[in-house]
Amino acid sequence: MGFSLRPEQRAEMVRHADSEYPNEACGLIAGLDGRAEKVFPMRNSEESPVTYVIDSKDQFQAFSEMEEQGWKLLGIYHSHTHTPAYPSPTDVRLAAYPDALYLIVSLQNREEPEIKAYRINNGTISEERIVVE
Repeated sequence: MGFSLRPEQRAEMVRHADSEYPNEACGLIAGLDGRAEKVFPMRNSEESPVTYVIDSKDQFQAFSEMEEQGWKLLGIYHSHTHTPAYPSPTDVRLAAYPDALYLIVSLQNREEPEIKAYRINNGTISEERIVVE
């Protein structure tokens, strides 16, 4: 199916992940037809290096803007500070949006952050292609 981001959107997610280090960063991606229109960096209300919970006020504001713009929730992103860009058992257990992609920004190698996208549905993980254009 694929998912496309502009280079500046990818950079925004990496900057956000790096700025929250050593804690996990999190956010939402909105758009249409698999094309990202806006990245919404969110606060991690857990302020934790191993888990994230999107701040409810931030989430409400983002969903309100998505509705106003006619966008859909395309993706939910978060960072892994010391592990690869692959969903953890906790990520799989907490995946509540089967239609959204889960993007992971790995800072395992902070010089070359990696972003991968996955669809998580009923515990099944399938990697999705990200196109940066």
